[in-house]
Amino acid sequence: MMSKDVQQTVGDFFEDYPLRRFEKGEVLIRPEERLENIFYLVEGSVIEYDISSAGNEVIVNAFKPDAFFPMSIAINNTPNYYHFEAATSVTVRIAPAERVIEFVKEQPEVLFDLLARVYRGTDGLQRRMAHLMGGNARSRLIFELVNAAYRFGEHTSDGTLVPLTENDLARRSGLSRETISRAMNKLKTEGYVAVQPTGIVVFDIANLEDLLGSDL
Repeated sequence: MMSKDVQQTVGDFFEDYPLRRFEKGEVLIRPEERLENIFYLVEGSVIEYDISSAGNEVIVNAFKPDAFFPMSIAINNTPNYYHFEAATSVTVRIAPAERVIEFVKEQPEVLFDLLARVYRGTDGLQRRMAHLMGGNARSRLIFELVNAAYRFGEHTSDGTLVPLTENDLARRSGLSRETISRAMNKLKTEGYVAVQPTGIVVFDIANLEDLLGSDL
C-alpha cells in the first residue's frame, strides 16, 4: 500500500488531468494498442488478462484505487499483449505517458514506491508459478483466495470479504468453473469460507494460508 505522502503526491499530479468513467466490462486498453496514456485509478478495480490458445481468459494482474498503469509498458517501450478491463464501474484520470514518466523520474519517493510494488508483484507471480507447476486445483484456488483477501479484502464481523465470484476465481487461476466449484465446496464444508451474494468470506486468512504448505 502507498504511504500517505506518496499517495498525496501521486494524486496531486493526476488531478491536473481529465476524469473518465468506464462501466463494468468495458476495455480500457487492448492488446497491441499503441500506448499514449497512463491510467490512474480513482475508484473501482481493473483487471489485466490474456486469452489462452483455448480461448479462456486468464487474469494476470488486478489494480485497485491509487494504482497507475501500465507503467512497465511505458518505461520499457514494449508492446502490450494484454487486455485491461473494468472489473467494476471505474473512474480514472488519464495522463500522457511521457509526462507520467517524467514525473516519476522527478519524484524519488514515488519511484521507490513503484519499485517496491513491482517486487511485491514479482513475489506474487513466483508463488503463483509454484502452485501452477507443483500444486493442484485446491492449492491454486487457495492461493488466489489468499492473495485477493490480502489485496482487496474488506474486514467484516465474520472475517474478510473477498469481492470475487467463482467465475472470477476461475479466470484468475486458469481452472474451469466446475473445478473451482468442487474445490470451493470442499473449503466450505471444512469451514474455511462461506459464499455470499457480495463475494466470498474467508473466516481466517492465516488458517487458509496454512493449507498452502501442505497442499503444494
